[in-house]
Amino acid sequence: MYTEKPTHNKSALEQAIDDLLLAMQAIEGDSDEYSKMADQLVKLYKLKEIDAPKRISPDTLAIVLGNLAGIMFIVGYERANIVTSKALGFVLKLR
Repeated sequence: MYTEKPTHNKSALEQAIDDLLLAMQAIEGDSDEYSKMADQLVKLYKLKEIDAPKRISPDTLAIVLGNLAGIMFIVGYERANIVTSKALGFVLKLR
């Protein structure tokens, strides 16, 4: 399946998150500065979520594999028993 190799180099965004977490450890939890830092941390995590690579949906993968299996079955049948090809008419259209 499609998976990216993990990199050990941290992006600037991940480094900013780590720096903010380290700075938050030195501050009391009930201060206003800690609250502001927590808000910034939430914003940074939202940015990280946006930048995350998109993965292929298991449903889409199942549809593609099912279509390929159906086409291979039809082409195999047509090879053994001579008929005109209609394999492409059975392919499901993606939505």
